[in-house]
Amino acid sequence: MLEPRLPPEAAAPAAWGSACALAALGATAVFLAPAGLQAALEWRPELALTQPWRVCSAALVHLSLQHLLANLAGCLMLALLAWRAGLGWRTLAAWALAWPLTQLGLLAWPDLSRYGGLSGVLHAGVATAALALLLGTARPSGAPRTVGALLLLGLALKVALEHPFGPALQTRAGWSIPIAPAAHFTGALAGVLGWAVVCALARWRSRRGGTSR
Repeated sequence: MLEPRLPPEAAAPAAWGSACALAALGATAVFLAPAGLQAALEWRPELALTQPWRVCSAALVHLSLQHLLANLAGCLMLALLAWRAGLGWRTLAAWALAWPLTQLGLLAWPDLSRYGGLSGVLHAGVATAALALLLGTARPSGAPRTVGALLLLGLALKVALEHPFGPALQTRAGWSIPIAPAAHFTGALAGVLGWAVVCALARWRSRRGGTSR
């Protein structure tokens, strides 16, 4: 029996652009909100079970204007990457699944008592885009699969060079706040897991469709 092949997904540039825009607008709104609301949305590992919304809302919390602007630029870059690569609904679903997984992964760093920011989720988006290009599930856009491989390699090197298994919070020159490289690691890993789950479901549906005919 022939294994059903996973067809290329239909491009959804407007959906990707809307998702990135909503993430940017949400982060901006939370940044302008009262400090009490920000505290109710940020990641707190001890509240992960009793206040589960924090696994998603923490990505919208930013602790300085520099922090916010950097991640707004990241949203724009991810939207441009999605448009240029022809990413579609399947990859967007993988990114959506990776959003809460990014914060849940931080449970492995219990000393990270507080966290907020889109950077981990943006790393997840880049990981899903790289895999879609590398393994050919994105609509052909003139970019060879080597672009996906280089993008994935660059992401892996960046995360590794940030020493995510070092101190949970690290001070870096030029940054107004300490950064949490662990979130970049969990984001990249969540992107891979989200993409794998969504593609496995697509293959399962394709297999069921093939056997039902």
